[in-house]
Amino acid sequence: MKNSKTPSLLTVIVAIIVLLYYLVKGAGQPASPTTPVPPAGGSNSSTLVPPAGGANGSTPAFGQQTKTSGCVSVNAMPDSACTPGAILPDATKDQICQSGYSSSVRNVPDTEKTAVYAEYGITSHAPGQYEVDHLVSLELGGSNDISNLWPEPADPRPGFHEKDKVENYLHDQVCSGAMSLQDAQVKIATDWLSVYNSLP
Repeated sequence: MKNSKTPSLLTVIVAIIVLLYYLVKGAGQPASPTTPVPPAGGSNSSTLVPPAGGANGSTPAFGQQTKTSGCVSVNAMPDSACTPGAILPDATKDQICQSGYSSSVRNVPDTEKTAVYAEYGITSHAPGQYEVDHLVSLELGGSNDISNLWPEPADPRPGFHEKDKVENYLHDQVCSGAMSLQDAQVKIATDWLSVYNSLP
């Protein structure tokens, strides 16, 4: 009788060890990203939840575009695989705070805008419906590279008009010395909605 129970007890012990191994191994892995859900209140709500990874303030993979089709924006943020943001690494606070800086570096030809719309599967749009936006704005040292561009809608709000306010606010913060240029670039690329929601 004792010998007949030994294999089943041994099997249970091995199964528990294997289960514990995978549980411990899985605990060290990063959580899978989840699709954020807008809060109750519908599409006209002024408070939206940013995509996973945006709220933690982690540095984005600037310029490292890993996807060029099937891009989807969620909650007023671009697809981070398609539009991680890109910066001009040599841009300095003194440069971006000079009047006329943004217009001096702006260079997004129509062919690039067309490619941006294609990445996000937008084949037609009404005037004013979208703006090919620099995720990291030029006034914060952003680049004209396609990895920094996305078709940002005007609606639902907050849309590109509201993001413009965030860009101006962060630019003022950098130029006044209240915030570093690097911090402003990370905020605009990963969590501009939180900045917008905190504006007076």
